[in-house]
Amino acid sequence: MRKTQRRMARLHARIANIRANALHQLTSDLVQRFDVIAIEDLNVAGMLKNHPLARAIADMGFGEFRRQLAYKAAHRGKTVVIVSRWYPISKTCARCGYTVPKMRLSVREWTCPVCHTHHDRDVNAAINLRQVAESSVGGIQPVPA
Repeated sequence: MRKTQRRMARLHARIANIRANALHQLTSDLVQRFDVIAIEDLNVAGMLKNHPLARAIADMGFGEFRRQLAYKAAHRGKTVVIVSRWYPISKTCARCGYTVPKMRLSVREWTCPVCHTHHDRDVNAAINLRQVAESSVGGIQPVPA
C-alpha cells in the first residue's frame, strides 16, 4: 500500500510539474512576443460552480496564469491590460459598437442589427479586447514575426 501511495504521489507531482512548466513557457512566450497583452478578468469562482467544466477550469490555473503574466510583464517593462468582467466584450459589435441587450451563452454567431455584420462570438470578443487595449494604452504597434 505504501509503495502504491509513493508511486501515485510521484505521478501527481510529475503531472503538476508538467502543468507548471507549460504555464511558465506560455506566459514567458507571450511576454517575450508582445508589448501589450490584454486579458479579461474572469469570475473563476463562479465558473467553478459549473460542475461539468469545473475540473478543466481548475486544471488550467487561470489565477496563476494571470499572476505569472503580470510579474513577467512588469519585469520586462511590458503592459498587461485587464478588461473588466462586466464589459460586454462578446456582444458588442466590433464594427459599429452596437451592444446586444441580451444574448445567451449558447449563441456562438450573431448578426449586428445595425450594420448587418456577421460575427463569430469568440473572434468578435478578441477584436473588442484588442480595441480596449489599444484605447487604454494609446495604440499598439504590430510586432514583426
